[in-house]
Amino acid sequence: MRGFNPDPSILRVGEDFYLATSTFEWFPGVQIHHSRDLVNWKLLTRPLNRTSQLDMLGNPDSGGIWAPCLTHDGERFYLIYTDVKHWGNLREPFKDTHNYLVTAENIEGPWSEPIYLNSSGFDPSLFHDDDGRKWLVNMLWDWRKGKNPFAGTVLQEYDAVQQKLVGPIKKIFSGSSIGLTEGPHIYKRGDFYHLMVAEGGTSYDHAVTVARSRTLDGPYELDPQTPLLTSRNHPELPIQKAGHASLTDTPSGEWYLAHLCGRPLETGTLGHCLLGRETSLQKVEWTEEGWLRLVSGKNTPEQDVPAPQLPAHPWPKEPELDGFDSPTLNLHFQSLRIPVTEHWLSLSERPGFLRLKGQESLLSRHRQSLIARRLQAFRAEAETCVEFSPESFQQMAGLVAFYDVRHWVYLRVSFSEENGRNLQLLQCDAGKYDEPTTEIPLDPHQQKVWMRVTFQHDTFHFSYALDGQNWTRLGPDFQSSKLSDDYVNGLAFTGAFVGMCVQDLGGTRKAADFDFFRYTELE
Repeated sequence: MRGFNPDPSILRVGEDFYLATSTFEWFPGVQIHHSRDLVNWKLLTRPLNRTSQLDMLGNPDSGGIWAPCLTHDGERFYLIYTDVKHWGNLREPFKDTHNYLVTAENIEGPWSEPIYLNSSGFDPSLFHDDDGRKWLVNMLWDWRKGKNPFAGTVLQEYDAVQQKLVGPIKKIFSGSSIGLTEGPHIYKRGDFYHLMVAEGGTSYDHAVTVARSRTLDGPYELDPQTPLLTSRNHPELPIQKAGHASLTDTPSGEWYLAHLCGRPLETGTLGHCLLGRETSLQKVEWTEEGWLRLVSGKNTPEQDVPAPQLPAHPWPKEPELDGFDSPTLNLHFQSLRIPVTEHWLSLSERPGFLRLKGQESLLSRHRQSLIARRLQAFRAEAETCVEFSPESFQQMAGLVAFYDVRHWVYLRVSFSEENGRNLQLLQCDAGKYDEPTTEIPLDPHQQKVWMRVTFQHDTFHFSYALDGQNWTRLGPDFQSSKLSDDYVNGLAFTGAFVGMCVQDLGGTRKAADFDFFRYTELE
């Protein structure tokens, strides 16, 4: 699952496989992909599509949706998720992590209004026991000085009739010596309850740990061959950051593990993962002793994994070009923190164009007019054509390569008293603003400006054209690594996006029209 698809929760219902991943501050919340063969996947839906379910106005970068859990009890789908309002670091010990539940009879919705569960920690997961009872597990966050902040896994019953947590809260697992215990999921097989957790932190020491118990509330026995999966201490592996996993079987009884991973730009080093944290699959099997093992016999991730014995089920290829001729926005696009409304986006006011009405700056954590999609290949291009007639330096529109509000490069059309309507590159690098190029005056009669950003693995650059054919490179090569989690000192969790945006810092909501958006992978 290439390009910013972390924290996988995999589920089989009949012959259909579904996989939910985190979306953080991007709206709508939670990506759900669909497969019939575990090989071919398509983006199916994002269930948290209204503010009554997810209100992220003002959420911090890499806040919002952390680690969803998707389950099914034979009648309904259950989606558990965290909306993180503050997370900080160990110098800012508090985390505000609110956990909710929504349900649906159909995976594509409609999904219910949210039921508030708790706020004691993140990575909540719902387990449906054989007797019909339902149980919530989540990691417990202990903010107190001198304490282990990853304080263990806690269990509490969920009453589906009362729609709330009931009964005592019990800590059932404190973690292994790896530490940083999070991401719990419970599975029942035979006489044992198996608890699968993530450990080591979600970077290069990440790992998957399993423990088991004959009773749901423990005590849990740690797998003697812990960890089940990790890339730590193996910088030569192409798949790094292996951890945060969930488990599924196939109709024929094969077993697969979906796990978080990252692929560094720099081979053989613990470098920068431009595409963010992604999802991989590993084939696993149960031993005679009842423990889970990779079929490779190792505990490191394989790049080539045996496919299941299922009929191939490819999906139609996604078109590269979106001409904005549909009445609805392409599913691959997301907005930042806020839902798409006619207040700032329209596909009907000028048919065949995407119209964006300017709101706040690219530094805003509130109301931006920005529509973007994931970068999902190391070598790729994004291109658009914009018509925009700014009347003030406070009005801008164009093409952006974006990580978060402190990390982006922006090719925009704007206006200045000296040059009139003009073209210029702007950059924000770890919050430091810069202008890598001077203003290029545009002919007042030249309405259309074509824009392109090209990623070439470890660098990317921008180009423009005034006729759609003759392209001119603008500005320097930028380091792709600066749009990665790792560049932000590991204190960020998303990935690189490419998209279109408009700002009107004067508050008049000046509109720009985009004729198309083309996303092409070059590898």
